[in-house]
Formats: sequence, C-alpha cells, structure tokens
Amino acid sequence: MLDKEFKYFLDHQEELLRKYEGRFVVIKNEKVIGDFGSEMEAYTETKKNHEVGTFLIQHCISGTAAYTQTFHSRVYIVSV
Repeated sequence: MLDKEFKYFLDHQEELLRKYEGRFVVIKNEKVIGDFGSEMEAYTETKKNHEVGTFLIQHCISGTAAYTQTFHSRVYIVSV
C-alpha cells in the first residue's frame, strides 16, 4: 500500500541519513513531510493533517535495521 514511499526511503536512505539521522521521518507521495524524535510523535502529529494509511513513518538509521523487524512467538501445539 505504501510501496512508493518505502521505495523512496530505500532509494534516498543515505541522503536522508545525512539530514535526519536518528529521527523518525514521515514520507508521503515520495517526499518527506515531517521529522520527529519519536514514532508516536510522528504518528500523532501527522494524523492531524493526513489520513492514516496515506503516509509512512520510517526510523532514519543506517543499514537494514531501519526496515527489518524480527517477531518472536511462543507456539503451543495441542494434540487431540
């Protein structure tokens, strides 16, 4: 849904790092429309003027850690 915004981040990651390193950038229509100190602040402030689901909040850090998440789950299997 936000493929073009994510692609914009990937294509411009080094450039964005120089300007926004460590910040949470908000990307919409292949443009940075804001930067904030926390993800929650980015969300809260951006949703005031933009519909949720139309913008991407991205932590501006180097490497793949900026866009890679690992989820851990405990699985319980019941045999019947």
